[in-house]
Amino acid sequence: MKHLIKTTAGVALALSMSSTSIAATVNIGELQGFTGPIESMAPAMSGGANLAVTEVNASGKYLYGTIAVVQGDSKCIDAEVAVAEAERMINDENVIAIMGPSCSGNTSIVAMNVSLPNGVINISPSATSPALSALEDNGWMFRTSGSDSGQAAALVSAAMTRGITDMAVTYTNSDYGKGLADSFATQYEAAGGTISMMAAHEDDKADYSADVAALSAAGSATLAVFGYADTGGKGILTASEDTGAFTDYVFADGMMSATTAALVPDGSWGTKPAPDTALAAAWATVSAAGGVDGSGVFSDTAYDAMALIILSSQAAGGTDRAAIQAQVMNVANAPGIQCHVGELGECLKYISGGLVVDYVGASGIEFTAVGEAKGSYSEEEIIGGAFTSVAMH
Repeated sequence: MKHLIKTTAGVALALSMSSTSIAATVNIGELQGFTGPIESMAPAMSGGANLAVTEVNASGKYLYGTIAVVQGDSKCIDAEVAVAEAERMINDENVIAIMGPSCSGNTSIVAMNVSLPNGVINISPSATSPALSALEDNGWMFRTSGSDSGQAAALVSAAMTRGITDMAVTYTNSDYGKGLADSFATQYEAAGGTISMMAAHEDDKADYSADVAALSAAGSATLAVFGYADTGGKGILTASEDTGAFTDYVFADGMMSATTAALVPDGSWGTKPAPDTALAAAWATVSAAGGVDGSGVFSDTAYDAMALIILSSQAAGGTDRAAIQAQVMNVANAPGIQCHVGELGECLKYISGGLVVDYVGASGIEFTAVGEAKGSYSEEEIIGGAFTSVAMH
């Protein structure tokens, strides 16, 4: 992915209020997996994205109208549906950009088949496959989440600290699952760990007992599940708990859900993208005030993805799609006046005054050269039936 690098020059805006109707409606797409493998995570993510819109509209500082969110259900892993919904948003709803999709495979497909040919950016809050870093999208796809190569490193660090030197690994047979599993296996074995068996699983099967039996036969007591909380991952855990095949579990972000915590015993653990302590506290305050579950995985990065679209439109001097694309890296990265979560009105005011901003947001946004967040991760352990942060990586 090739992106523009931020310059130190100010963004000059020639803003004519007479040429823009403040009563206009500006549409932004929200393409998420509202149903499917991560549907239990979608409400918090959607809440974060829409909180950014509510905040901006309430401020009255966005110069090009009232922002409306056009929602579409990508079903997470249904490429045909995701493409159709993205095209509907662009062609029928005239969105200026798309926040999403949620899942890695759909993000790649939408970027290459819709965003790039139509000249409309998409910013995913939760697509984490390492393969996306090399996507030849010519700078039309961004993500406020980090690559799973970073999450794999966090998982390895936590496992070694906990003295877990061997485990079996199962992963959803998707871009997300395979990318994470491969990266984890390489780094875990390099650190001295042993993977007794690594196998893909299909989502939406009726019975996972054979998958679990094969994994258990390899001899490890610990099972790493790199899947989705509401489909295959859930099925794997249910089959394991029914038979007592494994005593400990390790998870990544796709499994970080109350659904998972309710299925397995305390002590199981995993990782999810998370900001540092100060940023997390600020997001907790802002999200709670807005009635959003700020503890939900990717709720903060969804807020940031939507905020970046809006701020980039302001910096572009309007709603031209190509002009917005050209401003995303400028708004996301230093140098500039730092803009934090809950400060979107002030940030818009800075931009309209011709000042350069550095959007930090809820999750600590700073993009790499390919337009993805650098990422930090929370190690979460199930304590009292709920995931609780116990360390940062």
